[in-house]
Amino acid sequence: MSNAIRWTDKVWDKISDADMWLNIMFSSIRILIIFIITRIVIKVVYRIIDRSMARKQEGKIRVNPRRFVTIGELLKNATSITCNFIMILLLLSEIDIQVGPLLASAGVLGLAIGFGAQGLVKDVITGFFIILEDQFAVGDVIQTGSYKGTVEVIGLRTTKLVSWQGEVHIIPNGTIASVTNYSMSNSLAVVDIPMKADLTLDESVHLVKQSLAGIEERNLNIVKVPDVLGIQSMSTSEYVIRIVSECMPNSRASVERQIQGDVKKILEYHERSKQAALEQAAALDNDEGDGAGGA
Repeated sequence: MSNAIRWTDKVWDKISDADMWLNIMFSSIRILIIFIITRIVIKVVYRIIDRSMARKQEGKIRVNPRRFVTIGELLKNATSITCNFIMILLLLSEIDIQVGPLLASAGVLGLAIGFGAQGLVKDVITGFFIILEDQFAVGDVIQTGSYKGTVEVIGLRTTKLVSWQGEVHIIPNGTIASVTNYSMSNSLAVVDIPMKADLTLDESVHLVKQSLAGIEERNLNIVKVPDVLGIQSMSTSEYVIRIVSECMPNSRASVERQIQGDVKKILEYHERSKQAALEQAAALDNDEGDGAGGA
């Protein structure tokens, strides 16, 4: 009974200890202040990031909004993780927990994870710099190694490409050593048209230019009227005329098909007209021959 009374007295002494309650009150106030300051700092940094991304987006000629959104989200996540980590350490120190051993244990654990996940770390770092340097963006057509396609997703760890045949390639960012981006600047369509040797050079050039008249209206990807450079190569039976045209990014194939189709149509029309003229001349000769024989 006496032990129970002594234990009750000790509990009452703790409860009635004014200094303890003052310490708890001040600790609670400090914890609340730390939490509020952390939230304020995060909000301020978020606003700075948003304004900085908005200024950069307005100042660029060629803007990819997805890129700025992705970079902004990455910076916000990094800010949130850093501030919350510091807040947790301060809160632990407020409740008399030694953070030194925790930091040492976290350092050893992080080192072990780093050695075991070198590939993952490389993928993440490479993905961050791909986004930061705007090497390519969602919607661009790129080629890396043997893979070529349209960028569908850019992540911190992987990039997803969709080929023109519908195949989906998921590529770890750490394996991307070099990239060819077909969507960053205008392309140059180059078309070689073989011509029969019985056509003179002036006739061929005239026909080709006639077929290209107004092509920029038929195909909006063409920046300006194609240039007919002249003979590219020749043999005893034919010669090749080269045509070049500046076109929009990643539209070279469609522009080349447009030029080839238009030239083919004018050559077919010229061949039909020539054949019709020959048949008409032969018919006139026959009529004249028949008339002379009858006389």
